[in-house]
Amino acid sequence: MSAPDAGPLYDQVALVTGASRGIGRAVALELAGAGARVVLAARTATEGVHPLPGSLAATAAAIRERGGEAWEMPVDISEEANCAALIEAIEARLGAVDVLVNNAALTYFEPVSSLKPGRWLRSFAVNVHAPYWLSRLVLPGMRARRSGRIINVSSIAAVGPGRGPYTAPGRGGTLYGMEKAALERFTQGLAQEVYQDGVGVAAVAPSDIVVTPGTTYHGLVTGPDDPRAEPPAYMAQAVRLLATLPLAEMTGVVTYSQRLLAQYGLLDAAHGPGVDRPGSGYSTT
Repeated sequence: MSAPDAGPLYDQVALVTGASRGIGRAVALELAGAGARVVLAARTATEGVHPLPGSLAATAAAIRERGGEAWEMPVDISEEANCAALIEAIEARLGAVDVLVNNAALTYFEPVSSLKPGRWLRSFAVNVHAPYWLSRLVLPGMRARRSGRIINVSSIAAVGPGRGPYTAPGRGGTLYGMEKAALERFTQGLAQEVYQDGVGVAAVAPSDIVVTPGTTYHGLVTGPDDPRAEPPAYMAQAVRLLATLPLAEMTGVVTYSQRLLAQYGLLDAAHGPGVDRPGSGYSTT
């Protein structure tokens, strides 16, 4: 990380959802290191109120220890009114949001046949509706300044399993994959709508499964030494890159972390299924 007072995002307001742990925590630290004043949004305010480790307080403390600025704002973004209150509070305290990172996710790995409607709707509210609500709320400030970046965190799950026959029933990722596919289409549609206003919109997905408390809990990785895994730093660096690239170079991009970093010489050798596996709309050009 560069010194916060010398970074390319110096004094910009960055909002990161899901900032209590995992990718969101890493992204918040990276943007703070680039000089941004980072607003941390998540449900877990302090340690011990969630079964997984990580909290807004812990992320904020890590940022401040490095000389950065962070504001903790506990919030449940599955409700539109809560999203509106969040943006209102940020604008009253810090001014308009310059960088929005829609990272928060709620995932139930269950087959459609057993997934309860309430879980389906709540997951959609966090993973699809909240990025829409928050983007819509920050756009007036971005348009007024003719600058701003909205970055959506996607997943390789957006690319479906392809045509059968199938040898296994899958791992219950239909809902999550559908949500991330919707988020990617939202990304490029919104990018087209606001390009003339100077606002850039992009999406980035991990090239491999990222080691987080959540992926470890669900058994998707065994831990930091899992050879299939990608460190959270790759996604954090990719988000920072998208937040600092020129508008025409980043807007409408839907890509993978390692592919993007390798393209800009920030990673010596890219690997993982996301690097060479094309998906609908996936492009870094």
